[in-house]
Amino acid sequence: MKLPIYQIDAFASKPFEGNPAAVCPLDAWLPDALMQLIAEENNLSETAFFVATEEGFHIRWFTPTTEVDLCGHATLAAAYVLFECLGFDQDTIVFDSRSGLLPVTREGDLLLLDFPAQPAEACETPIQIQHAFGIEPVECLRAEDYLVVFELEEDLLLADPNLELLRELDGRGVILTAPSDTYDFVSRFFAPKLGIDEDPVTGSSFTQLAPYWAVRLGCSKLYAKQLSSRGGEVRCELDGDRVFIAGGAVKYLQGEIEV
Repeated sequence: MKLPIYQIDAFASKPFEGNPAAVCPLDAWLPDALMQLIAEENNLSETAFFVATEEGFHIRWFTPTTEVDLCGHATLAAAYVLFECLGFDQDTIVFDSRSGLLPVTREGDLLLLDFPAQPAEACETPIQIQHAFGIEPVECLRAEDYLVVFELEEDLLLADPNLELLRELDGRGVILTAPSDTYDFVSRFFAPKLGIDEDPVTGSSFTQLAPYWAVRLGCSKLYAKQLSSRGGEVRCELDGDRVFIAGGAVKYLQGEIEV
């Protein structure tokens, strides 16, 4: 059996930046174990699989070790494949998922994700986070991930966490964030428990970041950068209980999987 596969750099304007995701369009669902093996073989932070439905498309996402409930950059990559490679001729794609309906709209050179907001609530800083980063954060909050706020952008640039300690945490991962002179805010994301030591650009993290910074800065439209080695710029907007997350994408490769 041969399966189509695309590798797309999401939240990128040219190859070798942003966050690479694999995308596998399917005629019907494969066994879960096989999709997990494909994601492990791809060894990217996410592999997206989608199947057409009467209402749109059903999408699922796998890290190298597990299936997850929500992924931004691989959803953006899947939409890019549909728009640019498979000839989808409408302006909006509606993906159904574990996290509900996720529309993606084409706006010029950008794709706009419509995701559920996940406002984080203040919590005590876990001892693992204190020891992992060796610096006391300004604030710690929690939703699907821990949201750890530092005072300076430089704190994020210098962060070199103990990943073994982060693996001990409950929840999906750890978002670091701080104010910035160039952007409204900057961030980094670590999820070693899911097989992702550091994610280059994490679209779903902005479902927590946008509500936090919208309140702190008093504005709903925000311009941010994730400070990974590849880097990626993200525009996001909080609108009620939804977050709009915009970015570009480019195709890196196209091929077939033999299974």
